Amino acid sequence: MKIIVPMAGRGSRLRPHTLTVPKPLIPVAGKPIVHRLVADIAAVLNEEIDEIAFILGDPAFFGDDVVESLKELANELGATPSIYRQLDPKGTGHAIMCAEPSLSGPAVIAYADTLIRADFDLDKEADAVIWTKKVENPEAYGVVNLNENDEIIELVEKPETFVSDQAVIGIYYFKDVAVLKKELQYVLDNNIINGGEYQINDGIKRMMASGKTFKTGTVSEWMDCGNKEVTVETNRRMLGFLSEANVPLISEEISKENSKIIEPCFIGEGVQLKNSTVGPHVSIGKGTIIEDSTVKNSIIQTHSVVKNATLDNAMIGNHAHFDGDFTNVSIGDYSQLK
Repeated sequence: MKIIVPMAGRGSRLRPHTLTVPKPLIPVAGKPIVHRLVADIAAVLNEEIDEIAFILGDPAFFGDDVVESLKELANELGATPSIYRQLDPKGTGHAIMCAEPSLSGPAVIAYADTLIRADFDLDKEADAVIWTKKVENPEAYGVVNLNENDEIIELVEKPETFVSDQAVIGIYYFKDVAVLKKELQYVLDNNIINGGEYQINDGIKRMMASGKTFKTGTVSEWMDCGNKEVTVETNRRMLGFLSEANVPLISEEISKENSKIIEPCFIGEGVQLKNSTVGPHVSIGKGTIIEDSTVKNSIIQTHSVVKNATLDNAMIGNHAHFDGDFTNVSIGDYSQLK
């Protein structure tokens, strides 16, 4: 089994945090988004992962440090890492075709801007499985249309009339991803464009038209990381899930002076807490200092300094320095607000 992860986008909606760090490497509950996503998919598949292919953007942004972290991720799961580049952003279908040498055999394709909680048996007899989440407002999403056998017969984008309440979340299984490759090659060769780009959906629709069987795999939780607000909310929810599973979240190598931690929180090694209350639902990266502050529902990354602050729904990057009265803040890497 392979996992293919297109992640070439710059994550502009999450700026300033993605000005220096690709969005899939932004940490949620102490671990980069893409690391959590790939590990959760591997757990659902419950079988050996042979290869993990990552499709990155411009090397000037997705540099050697990014490549090394992704190779380590693949190696941790016992898989061979493959690195591809999408230098021209031409859509989801085009991104997948940038990994053309890896497009054979059974594979999961997962876009690295979402996190999931799932516990279902993947139907590996189907030609393909589209992972979905039941939503209350399907008119706001792309949804699947099912026949009487619960097979997907159509993809419908933001339906004005009810089609189903199963929203497509951007994770797909293909019994042989070479079939998708063939159809996407047709899309590229014939310049089939939607929204100004080559889309994975056009390849999937061609597979459906040729009689391939598509089923659903419905996840219990679908958490977005598209912008600062939803990323902070995803951090809150993920900390709750991990705490319920008794996953250790607070390093033993922290310094706490006249301070209180209200769990669940992730606190990395070398963090210093002085005269502060932290939590609930706070993630603090290693080496950060929190002094004379109250912090809840927030993400603070590594080696930053926060003083004299009351933070709620905040997100602060790496090596930042914040000293002030603001509450709902979003400060990128190496920024200073004193």
